[in-house]
Order: sequence, then C-alpha cells, then structure tokens
Amino acid sequence: MNTGHSDYLTHEFRAMASPCAFHLPLSLPDVKQLALQMESEVRRIEAKFSRYREDSVLSMINQSAGRTIPLDDETLWLLNYASACHTQSEGRFDITSGVLREVWDFRAGRLPDSQALGDVRARIGFQRLRIEGASLHLPEGMELDLGGLGKEYAADAAAAIAREAGVSSGAIDLGGDLHILGPHADGQPWLLGVRHPRQPDQAIATLPVYQGGMASSGDYERFFEIEGQRYCHLLNPATGYPVNFWASVSVVAPSCLLAGTLSSITMLKEASGEDWLKEQGVRALLVRPDLSLVSL
Repeated sequence: MNTGHSDYLTHEFRAMASPCAFHLPLSLPDVKQLALQMESEVRRIEAKFSRYREDSVLSMINQSAGRTIPLDDETLWLLNYASACHTQSEGRFDITSGVLREVWDFRAGRLPDSQALGDVRARIGFQRLRIEGASLHLPEGMELDLGGLGKEYAADAAAAIAREAGVSSGAIDLGGDLHILGPHADGQPWLLGVRHPRQPDQAIATLPVYQGGMASSGDYERFFEIEGQRYCHLLNPATGYPVNFWASVSVVAPSCLLAGTLSSITMLKEASGEDWLKEQGVRALLVRPDLSLVSL
C-alpha cells in the first residue's frame, strides 16, 4: 500500500504466510514500540489458530476430535462467529470444509477423484459440532480450519491496540486484509486499490475509505484451468467444487473480519450473492468473470 503521505512510519514484517505492514503516524510517541506490540499480537493469533503448528489451540482441538473439550473465551467467540456465518450463508461458509484440500491439488492442476471427494465431503458439516456453554464436541474424523477468519481477526486485534494508544489515523495491511484506523491528518480518505482479478499487479478500481475494514475474496489466489474452465480455491462444501460466478468481491465494513466474511459468503452464494450483500448495507465492488463491475 502506498500511503501517499510521508508522515507515517511503515512497519513491515511477514506473518500468516503474507507480507504485512502497519502505517502509523510518525508524530506518535514511541510509535516504533507500538508497532512491535501490534506485530506481537498478530503473531500471537497466528500461533494460536494456525493449523500448521502442532502446538496451536486449533491443532489441539483437531487432535481432540471425538471428545468434549473446554474452550477459552477467545476461541469460543470465534467459533460462535463462525456459527453465525454458517447460518447466514445457508451452510456455504463452513470452517469444517478445509478437509477438501486433501483432494484438491491446485499445484498439480487436476480434478479430484469422485469417490475420494465423496469420502471427504462426508466429514464436513458445522451443524454437527456441539457447542454447549464453553465446551466443544468435534465429531471424530472432522477438523476445523480458521483460515477464512484468522488474518481479518488479527487485523482488527492490531487495530484495537492502536486505538487504545490513541491512534486516530493510519492503516493495517495483513496481506491485503485491511483495517483503516482513520483518515489522513488532512481529513482525506485512504485510497485502497482493488486487485485486478486477471492482472494481479494492477488495480481494477480504487475505493476511498475513511475508517473500518476492507477485504476481498476472489478466484485468483489459487486456481488452475482445464479446457477453459477455471477452478479456484473457494469451494462450496455442499458440492465440494469451486464457485465460478464472481471473479472477485471486495467489501468495506466496520471491521476487517466482517468485510472478509461478507466477501467470502458473497462469492460462495454465487448468483444470489449480490442481492444478499445488498441486504447487509455495506459498500462493495463485485467483479464478474468478464470484468464488468457491480458497485453497491
């Protein structure tokens, strides 16, 4: 992100498999220390909810499948949020559907075997979880994947630390998941580029944002093509196959987490996504595969 202003400290690091950056006013006392504190929070969330770390809380939950285990308040909050997303999306946003990666190999670029796909789909279904009080029972053979929530949640958590320190201008960018703390000192909004789904080094549009979160979901991050058909990493848990109605959906919302889940659900709802997103009362830019735009 180019701030367009020279009065910001840009603190760069890598986390959650993404390039990350904080843009904070240089006028803040101890701004470098604040940036390190915010980075530490992002790394804490990554360590806690990464499926790649054997010592993470998420891995502990998955290893406990078949048993009832207690949850801490933060994990319980995230699972309840995921439950609301599952309901709002009519089952399409499902944090148990990560097991589909076992049969979809986007590097090899081949379609999954139908029998193997059916076996994996039998292990999907958020509604089969039992969350009672602060306890979780994850059925045997199932697992959770918070990849669709983690970066966005971390961006909001870093923003909360900045706000507690009195920051009212600046931006948080975790691999393109954004939280704007407030406008520039001159009152101008941040001009956020929307990635071109077919030319990743270019923007297809620019959205002015004064405050809040912006996130995008699209068919361009991991995909392959066979006979002109694009197969992307956004998979409908009901079919096990990729969505293909929108090229990308970008949403501006009060939080990055909300922006991210709204954009993902809209992609997953395909043809009905536009009308559903209109009902949510947020600003958005939807891009069709033919690159025509829909602005909400």
